[in-house]
Amino acid sequence: MIQSVNKFQVSDIFNPNKRIKYIVPKYQREYIWSKEDWETLFNDIYENEDSHFIGSLICVSRSESSLKINPLEVIDGQQRITTLSLLFSAIYKKLSLFNKSDEEYITEKSNLRYQLVQKEEPEPIISLSLQNKNNDDYLYILGQIGVLPESDYPLNYGNRRLSKTYQYFESRIFGFTYKETINLLKKINQTLLVMIEVSNQSDAFILFESINNTGVPLSAIDLIKNYTLAEAEKQNVLNIDDAFKKWQLIAENLNNDYNYQERFFRQFYNAYKFRKDIRIKGVNRETRSNLIKIYEKLLSKNIEGIFNELIEKSNKYRIFIKPQEYASGKIYTQSLLDLLHVEAAPAYSFLLYLFEKEQDDHIKKNIIDFLVKYFVRRNLTNFPATYELDTIFSKLVEKCELSESDNIDKIVISFLTKSEYLSEQNIFEEKLKGQLYLENTDLARFILCYLEQKNQNKETYVDLWQKNEKNKYIWTIEHIFPEGEKIPKPWVEMISNGNIEKAEKLQGELVHTLGNLTITGFNPELSNRPFLDKRNMKDRAGKKYTGYKNGLYLNKNIAKLTKWTAEDIKIRTQNLTSEAIKYFKIYN
Repeated sequence: MIQSVNKFQVSDIFNPNKRIKYIVPKYQREYIWSKEDWETLFNDIYENEDSHFIGSLICVSRSESSLKINPLEVIDGQQRITTLSLLFSAIYKKLSLFNKSDEEYITEKSNLRYQLVQKEEPEPIISLSLQNKNNDDYLYILGQIGVLPESDYPLNYGNRRLSKTYQYFESRIFGFTYKETINLLKKINQTLLVMIEVSNQSDAFILFESINNTGVPLSAIDLIKNYTLAEAEKQNVLNIDDAFKKWQLIAENLNNDYNYQERFFRQFYNAYKFRKDIRIKGVNRETRSNLIKIYEKLLSKNIEGIFNELIEKSNKYRIFIKPQEYASGKIYTQSLLDLLHVEAAPAYSFLLYLFEKEQDDHIKKNIIDFLVKYFVRRNLTNFPATYELDTIFSKLVEKCELSESDNIDKIVISFLTKSEYLSEQNIFEEKLKGQLYLENTDLARFILCYLEQKNQNKETYVDLWQKNEKNKYIWTIEHIFPEGEKIPKPWVEMISNGNIEKAEKLQGELVHTLGNLTITGFNPELSNRPFLDKRNMKDRAGKKYTGYKNGLYLNKNIAKLTKWTAEDIKIRTQNLTSEAIKYFKIYN
């Protein structure tokens, strides 16, 4: 796992005689340190005693010959090592301004030059990421200070981080004397780093989880991406630029979201590990660190086949996370939206398999509708446990694959209604009748929206899942009898004839039950107002009802009442619970 761990001075890390090249993978995340980070690093070095420790560096050794320059792939620590190099660059520029001729000056300047570029070849000791023109900016800086041939001015260079970092260090040492500059250089070179060399990227990721680094660690997806691009180039399948373009297809299919991407890569393996060309021996559970090992092995065996299949399957996967966009007009579009809203992501590994295996859209819809019911019960009862769900749906895929029956919908229902995978109906009903809002707020909202949706028509349709510019739901849960600690006097009078203790007791028992909940687009306006005010509220123009007379199915009975009592809450709870049971009942 770990090849070596050594404590080095910075002068050893940037030692011109060691023939080392630090390579930040071309498409690793860009340099993102800010002024606060630059200041912290500079002050740590400048204000502390010699040999001050400033962090660690994790590298994968890619050396193939002891006679060549040893490439070290920087997996963690690129922010720190890049910043140090920019500080060296500013100091080199400062030394050049003194234009001295004594031996110490010539030696110091020459040594510093070869901490930035190779002695034998006109190339930098560090090769940066291509993201946001990091490497172009870095080469331009090295050309401007005179250690490399000058390169063209990169467009918008002055607005990017590397430029601003270099300028910051130039300004920090602007007034330094020659002696102060040399002393700073010596302090930097005596500063300590721990260099950890590992044999592969999965080992590096395990280290991320066990040490606290002040840098910006990469995700599992960053490492899989870096390995994929490197392997495609190594196996002469694609050059790295073309490989990156193909990788972008996967990223775009998954909304350029690292959480979606990591889940997709895990679920792709779960969906297809029954195949001999996919299954990795010895991997029993797909943890984040195992995920990297899985894909290193898969890609090393068949980079072209796996890469192309990942693109193809990510194209299917996007249907599950954006059905209104990529499954528009299908008979199962609304079913997929319901599955998305009920937070049934663990089922997506099975859907990957299903959408490849089954061609009949009606059967797909039937299965998705069943999965919605399954996850309503599962998410309310918390059975099975969350950590079991990936395994359950992986087993379901294998069950379908091994079955001789063509009735995949029957296989799914038979499998998931086993007692070890489904809570009992009476437990589900008790939860529905109880403090639903406290048990699972998101599920309470889903059930309310679902009941409303089932009773809408073209004339009464309202998109209850619409979000505002801050990505927050416009329609939110409203407590009819307010939930706040200090119950307003009008509500104490209405709910308990003025008895505050009784009102508080009833609030504790009933306020979070299904019967006291509805959906509104005007939660702040309704708030703790008296019941009749809430019922009769209109918009500012006084034309459109925004309170309980707004026309929603959920409010049809509330809108007829002149008061809201404990008995009304209990009756409505029973009625809405009965509706929910009708829609979500699973016969097992």
